[in-house]
Amino acid sequence: MPVLHIAVLALVQGVTEFLPISSQAHLQLVSAFTGWADQGLMIDVAVHVGTLGAVMLYFWRDLWFMTAGVAKLARGRWNPGARLAGFLIVATIPAVAAGYLIHRYYPGGIRGIEIIAWTTLGFGVLLFIADKAGMTVRRIEHLRLGDYLIIGCAQAVALVPGTSRSGITMTAARVLGMERRDGARLSMLMSIPVIIGAGSLQGWDLHQSGDVRLTNDVFIAALFAFFAALFVMAGLMVWLKRSTYTPFVIYRIALGGFLLAVVYGWVG
Repeated sequence: MPVLHIAVLALVQGVTEFLPISSQAHLQLVSAFTGWADQGLMIDVAVHVGTLGAVMLYFWRDLWFMTAGVAKLARGRWNPGARLAGFLIVATIPAVAAGYLIHRYYPGGIRGIEIIAWTTLGFGVLLFIADKAGMTVRRIEHLRLGDYLIIGCAQAVALVPGTSRSGITMTAARVLGMERRDGARLSMLMSIPVIIGAGSLQGWDLHQSGDVRLTNDVFIAALFAFFAALFVMAGLMVWLKRSTYTPFVIYRIALGGFLLAVVYGWVG
């Protein structure tokens, strides 16, 4: 596979995975507008490994906090670290259930530029409304089990391309009155079990196919995705110190409008 092809896919995955603009949709759009052949499961797994490595490195303190908490829980001591780990697992259940059903009944995934256009536009507007109307008084430690279930159910909707896992979880967080940075932090922490689950599922499919080869393409894809995701996470967290989600909303509305114009023949 050409290095340019690999680099573009890995960068798109890394850049869009943690921004509220949908990585799944952008990967489908790259394929649709370039005519490139499907990159294959091995590259899919590689870019997931790259983004997973990035989010685990960036949030290593939170991961250590949860790991230490679970260790204390094993000794019979309930603590905030174990609470956060348990709540993240609970929040992942809706997405796991929805992902299983889609993988079983739609093994090729839900595709289509028209779907992406409407979800990109619609959920972008929803993010804007939630961001402007939502209070900014709650942090992660203020959330209860019900809040995690709400955000987890929202995350399950992101299996429809164009919705954006990051976007819909950040939207739900703002509806619940979370501060923007804490909402983004929670969204990224929630991505860890989701990426592990998706990567494991793809890895199993890869194992079943018997085409498990660690080539240079795989390492290039993982590396590009890793650094792109790490850079984007750091930039987003700095941006949200003083700013809103409005630039991402504008981008989504512009992209959704353009795609609708293409789908319905409004542009040549």
